Amino acid sequence: MKLTKKLVLAAVVVPLTLGSASALAFGGKGKDNGGKCGGFNKSMLRQLELTDEQQSQMKELRQSAKQNRKSGWDESRRAEMQSYQAELDALILSDSFDQQAALVLASKMVEKQTERRVEMMEKQHQMLSILTPEQKAKYQELRQEKMQQCVEKRASRSADNA
Repeated sequence: MKLTKKLVLAAVVVPLTLGSASALAFGGKGKDNGGKCGGFNKSMLRQLELTDEQQSQMKELRQSAKQNRKSGWDESRRAEMQSYQAELDALILSDSFDQQAALVLASKMVEKQTERRVEMMEKQHQMLSILTPEQKAKYQELRQEKMQQCVEKRASRSADNA
């Protein structure tokens, strides 16, 4: 596959993938997300045995993120994604492929996705900085267990589909 095609594909797939991941960072729409891979879910928080103050701080962070979404921040991001998608459609549906335009578009999309990824990491850092060192160690254990379950789940799905 040529580099241009890889960049265009990455520019389309990466935002969709990481956009989903950022939704999971704060647990999605009130769901536990216990069965999904990734995220910082309610069952994990219960196992960390947060103090009342820590629970209050987590709640403030979630409310802040919710307020950002409601304040139009999410709408502007959606409009930007639609703009990129329109540019992408025009590019791939044209009679001839403009490699330079594809590189420029892919670069813009990757740059924006990098910014979003950094924002998500910052939010996760804020949430994890509330934890005590012991809770962070427990979080690491729980996360490793969850990742192992995800690996096993994917392996069984692959075996079922084969």
